[in-house]
Amino acid sequence: MNISSRTSLLVALLLMIGLGGALVSSSVLSAATLMLSVIGIILIARQSLQKTGWEPPRELRLIHFAFWFYVSVSAYSWAVEGFDYEGGKTLGTHARFILFWPLVMALSHARLRAITGFAAIGLISLSVIGALIYALQPGAATPTGTLSSRFGGGINPISFGNIALLGGMLTLVGGLFFLRNGNRFLAMAFIAGSVAAVLTSLLSETRSNLLALPFLLLIVIPLLGRKLRLAAVLLIPILVLSAVFSTDRTLQSIDAALNDHSLDSGIELRLELWNHAWEMFVENPWTGAGLGGFSHTIRSAVDNGSASPALLDCCVGHAHNDLINNAATSGIPGVLSWAFLIFIPLAIFSQHVRSKHFPTAHIAAAGTMVTVGYFFFGLTEATFNRSLFLTFYLLIISVLATTLFHELKASYVRKRGCRVSTTVITMNEEDHIADCLVSARQVSDEIIVLDSGSSDRTVEIARQYADIVETTDWPGFGVQKQRALERATGDWVLSLDADERITEELAREINHRLAAPDADAYKLPWAVTIYGKRLDFGRSGRAPLRLFRREGVSFSDALVHERILIPEGRSIKTLRGRLTHYTHRDFGHSLEKSAKYAWLGSREKHRRGKRTRTMLYPTLRAVMTFIQVYFIRFGFLDGSVGYLTAVTYAQVTFNKYAGLWTLSRNKHPVE
Repeated sequence: MNISSRTSLLVALLLMIGLGGALVSSSVLSAATLMLSVIGIILIARQSLQKTGWEPPRELRLIHFAFWFYVSVSAYSWAVEGFDYEGGKTLGTHARFILFWPLVMALSHARLRAITGFAAIGLISLSVIGALIYALQPGAATPTGTLSSRFGGGINPISFGNIALLGGMLTLVGGLFFLRNGNRFLAMAFIAGSVAAVLTSLLSETRSNLLALPFLLLIVIPLLGRKLRLAAVLLIPILVLSAVFSTDRTLQSIDAALNDHSLDSGIELRLELWNHAWEMFVENPWTGAGLGGFSHTIRSAVDNGSASPALLDCCVGHAHNDLINNAATSGIPGVLSWAFLIFIPLAIFSQHVRSKHFPTAHIAAAGTMVTVGYFFFGLTEATFNRSLFLTFYLLIISVLATTLFHELKASYVRKRGCRVSTTVITMNEEDHIADCLVSARQVSDEIIVLDSGSSDRTVEIARQYADIVETTDWPGFGVQKQRALERATGDWVLSLDADERITEELAREINHRLAAPDADAYKLPWAVTIYGKRLDFGRSGRAPLRLFRREGVSFSDALVHERILIPEGRSIKTLRGRLTHYTHRDFGHSLEKSAKYAWLGSREKHRRGKRTRTMLYPTLRAVMTFIQVYFIRFGFLDGSVGYLTAVTYAQVTFNKYAGLWTLSRNKHPVE
């Protein structure tokens, strides 16, 4: 066994120890997470994955940003409050999130698949069952009598109940995975373990479990067969009501609300605490009270009589609600950091829940469960202020996200059964055309090149790779691409520019999708590559329409920024693979190309009757373009090249509308 294999085995072992031991001791989870991170740091230092050609998925980079942003906001709040000791302890907990990328490196190196991920998850339920069995043993440290109160398995009942419920539901997803995988014995064991873990979690009498349970059950429905889905929809309300009425604490709260018109003392304390937290946010909306300032404010409120003394016993450390707590301690940046932490992973996982590749669908459902679960757990608890909750979220998201993209990469296995024609229009593209056509051949039965009178070797090179090469005049982008389309004979057409490349993974995805198309046209996400860097955000956030059924489709006649006109009623989807776009050779070429496209854009808008009456409009449009590319599309994550790209596109926008302004003032523009 070589070093790489031993490292992969160690990673899998540490993962199982970490997840399996999470509810036994938070120290076990923390130690395993730290050791995995150390392995990841060593791999980063050695550039082990880069040497194998591994490129990090942009989605993983987004989650990485969410974790780092949360830590950065916490550090900002701590600094603003004056580096308070209490705040420093909280920041120490939050700082664990910076281990996400080393964890990704370690887990990616191990090439985790769904079977390993679910095997590790199953150990969570096993530990929950073990904790219950231990509590039922005569003479155990946790006597049987505690089962009549709130069961916590030796730790905080809220932490135990929430993670036990989540672990049980994730184990159920694992059981359904093994059932689809043909391993009935393992499937039944997982499903039985899931039921036991969920029932045990209800012994904690944690209210947020009852809020989360119906939503977690709903996530399972897409994984079931059609016949079982209706039965599951009808069964979920029954299961939830049974859970509610089996909990004495909840029944007592309902009875008090109905008969005495009073709230449970725990709920009353939370409402009072949330009111104080809201006042902290209103007083300092941009900074909050600080990580440690929250505790000091509550103590001061108790001392001056404006808060209940009972808050000192339960609620000094945090506001028992993730959103409200972040608002109170870190203001608006804190609210945003919490939203990123929950909703970025949720958006990434949920879009794959209906994948036809069942391992991908099950891993995506598990990831969706984790984020949805933490959303509801965070309604009554500041989960990210507790080390067990935070470390578990860090590790489980790392595992599921890494596994998801390994499964996606492995899911493209089918061969297309339809004929594809690729069209390319060229003009002095000798530096690009060969690589473009070689990449296109991976998905093409026919390649058509229309050249507009190149003065270099473009045509000569194209004839070595293309099936049809013709030289024409230059009528504008739209008309020229329409000419190429009219020469295509395939059922499907792939329209490429000479500076674009079909990556190997995208080629496999296209061939896989066209084996049984689920849409009439596909958008291919760009991966702009300039100055030696692949951009994952900013302008690379776009996904141009490139692949479509040929029948009934045409191009607009625009001089620049032509559109593909798809007949009404046809469906369009976006593929995940990246279309590499070498947009320009150097900065000089960038300036030349930008000026050309800006002026063509000005003329096209003028031709369509558009007008600009003031130079303020080009300025505002340029600023809006910069904000969109650099901030809204996360272009800042691409570093200095991302900034330069945002500025360049803002300049193009300004020039385009400034050019339109000059044409609007000229009564006899030269067309």
